[in-house]
Amino acid sequence: MAIRSLLGALRNRLILASCSRSRSLSTLVLAEHEAGCVKASSLSAVEAAKYLGEDNSVSLLLAGSGPSVQEAANHAASCHPSISRVLLADSDKFTHPLAEAWAKLVHMVQQNGSYSHIISGSGSFGKNILPRAAALLDVSPITDVIEITGSNLFIRPIYAGNALSTVRYTGSYPCMLTIRSTSFPLGQATTQLKPTAASIDMVDVSNFGEDNALGKSKYITQSSQDTERPDLGSARVVVTGGRALKSAENFKMIEKLAEKLGAAVGATRAAVDAGYVPNDLQVGQTGKIVAPELYMAFGVSGAIQHLAGIRDSKVIVAVNKDADAPIFQVADYGLVGDLFEIIPELLQKLPDKK
Repeated sequence: MAIRSLLGALRNRLILASCSRSRSLSTLVLAEHEAGCVKASSLSAVEAAKYLGEDNSVSLLLAGSGPSVQEAANHAASCHPSISRVLLADSDKFTHPLAEAWAKLVHMVQQNGSYSHIISGSGSFGKNILPRAAALLDVSPITDVIEITGSNLFIRPIYAGNALSTVRYTGSYPCMLTIRSTSFPLGQATTQLKPTAASIDMVDVSNFGEDNALGKSKYITQSSQDTERPDLGSARVVVTGGRALKSAENFKMIEKLAEKLGAAVGATRAAVDAGYVPNDLQVGQTGKIVAPELYMAFGVSGAIQHLAGIRDSKVIVAVNKDADAPIFQVADYGLVGDLFEIIPELLQKLPDKK
């Protein structure tokens, strides 16, 4: 009798799990915004949600305070045809995107919305928030997804991009993902304003009280470079320098070349660790993942961690004195030579940007 009862209970659990798995798709996208606009990485997360399946209802979650987040909500409502609803949390508690407050917000919204999936870009914003929110929801997130082949089947790189792992999610809802934005580029149709704006609904945060978790971190300051160069993560052209430049003063040659090409500036981890440039310019597995139309590397040896961050670039041009440098194995065009001779020559022959 005990065995029969156990089998019956197990059968009921399998039936309930099967019914739960067949639930309709609904996705919550955690959106990062700046200067009244949703960032491109968050729109790539919306683009990724399209591959989860048909009839997928996509909601965008925005949090912040003041006019900027209101402008971002208006932009979100009309910037992508897949967005059906914008959820707006306007409170002083979200003036700065701290993980503790955001994770609690995601947990609260999930309790009310019962979404099947929660997606964020795989940048510092998503990596900061999603793991903590996943812990509160007691689920295991899947990170750095580069391909979605179904509602529970995903592909992600492992071993610094040298192998691809296919992951089938069999856990409880929600399925939480961070996606590599360069793998889900925005098409031309998605960058145009849609005729009918999505609804904007306010999230009730009146009961969003203080707790021990919210007091464990404090916003101090934020520093950013005052430059007109394009953003590194979304630039069409990227010019990167390595440790071979030898000093921060010499690295200015890379910056001058980037200005002439209208390109973003990148750096290897070795150059960042040496103090040539700030760490927000680091390209690679532990830095930013880029996929420009043209990637130019000067004095970059081609460490496996760096190659993991540039593998999706359309054309790679490498300049290095060492003919056996690993960067030449992945470069479309390679030039063996001294960068201190080649860069000044390029600067002399390239016209100034108008």
